[in-house]
Amino acid sequence: MASLRDLGLSEYEARSYRALLRTGPTTAKELSRASDVPMGRIYDVLNSLEQYSLVRSQAASRPKKYVAVEPDAALDRLLEDKRRELDEKAQQYEGIVDELVDELDAGEPVEGQFWTAAVGPGETMDLLVERLATADNHVVMVAATPSPQFDLGTVSEAVVDELAAALERGVSVSLLMTPDLVATLPPSVGERYTEGLSEHPKFEVRTSENVTGTFNLIDDVEVCIEVPNPLDPGEALAMIDLKDPEFAADVRAVFDPRWESAEPLSF
Repeated sequence: MASLRDLGLSEYEARSYRALLRTGPTTAKELSRASDVPMGRIYDVLNSLEQYSLVRSQAASRPKKYVAVEPDAALDRLLEDKRRELDEKAQQYEGIVDELVDELDAGEPVEGQFWTAAVGPGETMDLLVERLATADNHVVMVAATPSPQFDLGTVSEAVVDELAAALERGVSVSLLMTPDLVATLPPSVGERYTEGLSEHPKFEVRTSENVTGTFNLIDDVEVCIEVPNPLDPGEALAMIDLKDPEFAADVRAVFDPRWESAEPLSF
């Protein structure tokens, strides 16, 4: 059940405000009895409620009287305070992240092979987005069959957002697809992939019949290979992320001539 405490009031403050709504204009002594807030605390509580702009006081009366602000206005003020507090927290966290980015810079990559895997549609796409975020120079995307990367949901949006961020970092992106795959994509997918990307000088899409599999090559050292679900080819069963410069070089050697002979695509 929702409570005024969820919006930042203390138990005594919440009790006092609710009591004021019931009693109407009243003195601190009368409010203490109506709210069960000890007399020794009631003035501090009322001062706090005034700072929140939840009560108004009539200083000219003797003794001083207090009245509650209407609930709609009071709740709006509490909500605005919470929003401001959250914005300040977000700025603090962003500052912490900016400091930690430099402090936690990864060391030089370890020579040799390292691989990991993710299983399930959600985990698979999380891994892909994570790896795209590490790209420094070049991303190659190859798709021969339908893939969640090109669906109409949040997965596609997350991939596009990460590609846009990569382009902003100066990373070039080459997307190679089969003509048959392009023909199966709804127009909205083409719009999503090209809106904000197609005009970028480092983003290029081509098509070729000579394409097999669905994978991503990152900075010529890492390959993310998508494993489709055999029961639903449009759904990813798993993704294998392989860091191996020699294997990545072999993949690049096969990709380059196919890219050179591919046709530029206009959505």
